[in-house]
Amino acid sequence: MSLPSDSEVARQTMRPDVMATKHVVASGHYLSAQAGFQILEAGGNAVDAGVATGLATCVLESEFVGFGGVAPTLIYLAQTQEVVTISGVGPWPKAASCDYFHKHHGGKVPAGLLHTVVPAAPDIWITALERYGTMPFGEVAAAAIRFARDGFPMYSMMRECIANKRDDFSRWPSTAEIFLPNGELPDVGDIFVQRDLGKSLQYLADEEAAHAGNGRAAGLQAARDAFYRGDIAAALVRHQKEDGGLMTEEDLANFRAEFEAPCQTQFHDADIYSTGPWCQGPMILEALNFLEGIDLAGMGHNSPAYIHAVAEALKLAAADREFYYGDPKFVDVPLDTLLSKPYATARRELIRPDQAWAEMPPAGAVGGRVPPPWIPDPSSGAAISSDAAQPLETSYLCAVDGDGNIFSATPSDPVISGPVTPGTGITTSMWGSRAHTNPDHPASVGPGRRPRMSASPMLAKADGRFVQPFGSPGSEVVGQAQLQAFLNVNVFGMSPQAAVEVPRFASYSWPGSALPHSYQPGRINLEGRIDKDTGDTLSDLGHDVEWWPDFKWLAGSVCTVRVDTETGIRHAGADPRRTAYAIGW
Repeated sequence: MSLPSDSEVARQTMRPDVMATKHVVASGHYLSAQAGFQILEAGGNAVDAGVATGLATCVLESEFVGFGGVAPTLIYLAQTQEVVTISGVGPWPKAASCDYFHKHHGGKVPAGLLHTVVPAAPDIWITALERYGTMPFGEVAAAAIRFARDGFPMYSMMRECIANKRDDFSRWPSTAEIFLPNGELPDVGDIFVQRDLGKSLQYLADEEAAHAGNGRAAGLQAARDAFYRGDIAAALVRHQKEDGGLMTEEDLANFRAEFEAPCQTQFHDADIYSTGPWCQGPMILEALNFLEGIDLAGMGHNSPAYIHAVAEALKLAAADREFYYGDPKFVDVPLDTLLSKPYATARRELIRPDQAWAEMPPAGAVGGRVPPPWIPDPSSGAAISSDAAQPLETSYLCAVDGDGNIFSATPSDPVISGPVTPGTGITTSMWGSRAHTNPDHPASVGPGRRPRMSASPMLAKADGRFVQPFGSPGSEVVGQAQLQAFLNVNVFGMSPQAAVEVPRFASYSWPGSALPHSYQPGRINLEGRIDKDTGDTLSDLGHDVEWWPDFKWLAGSVCTVRVDTETGIRHAGADPRRTAYAIGW
């Protein structure tokens, strides 16, 4: 595939296609991209830079991401061409169960500390450094500490989110104290400070430094213990006990992030990787399998036929996600079948070119298991609009170093999602907001079980041609935005920057990951730059069309880097829908 010339890119995009020959970072905020880039300039590798970017993101996008949250991670090792993943979400506390929530809360999972799962992100960052990085935690955390301690200018995206969710921020006094100082909404340009979070990050760095004389591994272990066994753990557990949470000292102390093999499929000559079925990454791999047998290029980009085919493929994959996907330590997820080409061929027959599924289709029958009709989970609430259903959550980042190693992560768990533990600046992971209290659901609540998440970084590679990490925030839109950006580059030949800027669409015709698992049969949202006649044709096919304005931030915020393995050039794209930026050299 030949990429467009510079002049073509300039005409097609709001921003230039960032090109680099040495290293590059693309992330959800321009300052976090700079933090990672500075680590690369200082001699760090992609993992060092990715962790620095992720830690800075926890401060700079704390309306979307929390240090005590989640961070599904994918790492590409250029020398061996190996792809590894780190399990991105912590488990439910041992005291959590479907029976507990039915007995005490009528099957609901109340907002607040009962949403707590064990924070995974701190250990993920440290574990990645320990296994593949070269720098100490304190060095890669320096920018994040500075941004928290000294502050950064409040920007319009962050202010809009705080304003739109002001009642949610106000609900928790410890959270309001940070985001609504003196009860006031910060103005754009005000210096926004998170001193307690800065102190917590500095505490980990100080503990590491105090034990560094025993070697780098001992220092990193001390930083880990500072969070999971030290003063921060004590504060988190004290808060849980005082306010009715279930997480204990034992839950924290026993947690360790785990390396796992990625899920994988092939789309034409490219291998595509995602994290496991505890997230929705394999759902996008399924959708790609369904689409591989369709002439997407012949349909034309964002034509009615193309949007219809992609949306219907996503519905089919989502039906399988709903019936099969969960923590594979506890449920049998038949991925070998679900990601197989014969299965895709059979399921593809359900994509009708002249008629949309008016609801979520039935899941596929695998191994004699005949899926029953979908019924709402007891934890579900009333359906709400697609915009209102979108929680504030998630960012994305990727870093590529001079050797071609890649770090790709989708950190999430905003501070808004629950009460900040006083004195720490940290909200414990609230990924229990993905709860299902039907014990027969594959992603049901249970001691030690990981709740199923929407966030999943992805990577594609074709030997001798390219390697490409890509990801996005956006809850149910995460995978849909990733899928469209990937196809824009690899089917329609767009540059990475053009691929993330062109108008997008999103289906909501399946139960949402987040409570109340809102389900809007037939719904598809289109950005305003899509032709109105296209929307009319989709309506005629049976889609329930709603319109977004141009460059709607709910349509995701894709970042990607396409490494041309023949020329060595790194082509980066960063989405203008939010505050994403790419920096390279």
